[in-house]
Amino acid sequence: MRKIIHIDMDAFYASVELRERPELRHLPVVVSSHHPRAVICAASYPAREFGLRSAMSMSQARKLCPQVVVIEPNFEKYRTVSSQIHEVFQRYTALIEPLSLDEAYLDVTENLLQISSATEVAMRIREEIFQATGLTASAGVAPNKFLAKVASDWNKPNGICIIKPSKVSAFIHDLPLKKIPGVGKVTQERLKAMQLETLGDLQEIDEAVLTHHFGKYGKQLYLYAQGIDERPVQAERERQQISKETTFDDDLTLAQCQRYWPQLIDQVWRSLERKQLNARGVSAKLKLKNFQVLQHSKSFKSPLSSQADLEQVLIQLLAEMHIPDNFEFRLIGVGVYQLAAQQEEAQLTLL
Repeated sequence: MRKIIHIDMDAFYASVELRERPELRHLPVVVSSHHPRAVICAASYPAREFGLRSAMSMSQARKLCPQVVVIEPNFEKYRTVSSQIHEVFQRYTALIEPLSLDEAYLDVTENLLQISSATEVAMRIREEIFQATGLTASAGVAPNKFLAKVASDWNKPNGICIIKPSKVSAFIHDLPLKKIPGVGKVTQERLKAMQLETLGDLQEIDEAVLTHHFGKYGKQLYLYAQGIDERPVQAERERQQISKETTFDDDLTLAQCQRYWPQLIDQVWRSLERKQLNARGVSAKLKLKNFQVLQHSKSFKSPLSSQADLEQVLIQLLAEMHIPDNFEFRLIGVGVYQLAAQQEEAQLTLL
């Protein structure tokens, strides 16, 4: 039986900022840029009482809470604090799977300090994080990743929830299906149409019925309904993509977007070089004024050899998208994927 901990920092970006500005602690504070089309990166708990949340547009946030206090994000600062948090993790286990700067899975089945109780490990980690950073973390302790992640959200903020193996069935019976990884609004609606709203409801459904309606994911739903999740904690997660985007003050045609691509390409390439990575795939993203997203990507057998190569591939992608001249965009972005550490490889040659 595995012992998995999911650590989730409480309102991380906002908490880092409030640590330096305690006078704002009881006010509705969000971390966001002052761009006209900015979205919230993080909302403090007082801000959440007004309905403010991450990914909400600032225009909507100001309607809900005109007195909202906006702090510009400082991601370099957040990365530094995240490194301090990971130093704490590393005292207990090498099996750490980061999900973001403020969230990670830890497998402490065989932990470095030989502590038999995963609950004790989680409590020590939370205490050491607070001592090192002054920030609070919530933790979920369970036999698998699915349950540990659900548990970490159970007693937020600054809480801990333990799901013992003997209590799994009772815990999940009334759990809403939206708590399952991968169940978004569309899947939720499909499940609701089948009169399924909790994991207990899902337990009554045969696996064959779920696979008929949801394909391979139906089998995963069936397993989650039994409290089963066999995914291991992946200590070495390969970074999936590096991308840069820009949002415009006014909607622009593709021709008007041309002057913005070089800066994005330069930012992506410098990020690749700084991390000493190669990329074999390139993606282009454009968001229309009605929020519809157009995307196109292309991968190669060999990695890009220069920034000029990246620029040429992007030009090719945009040409293949056949975008009408009258389309107007609020956002554009470029990304690279299929990343690997730099090594001696045959270089990509572009015509």
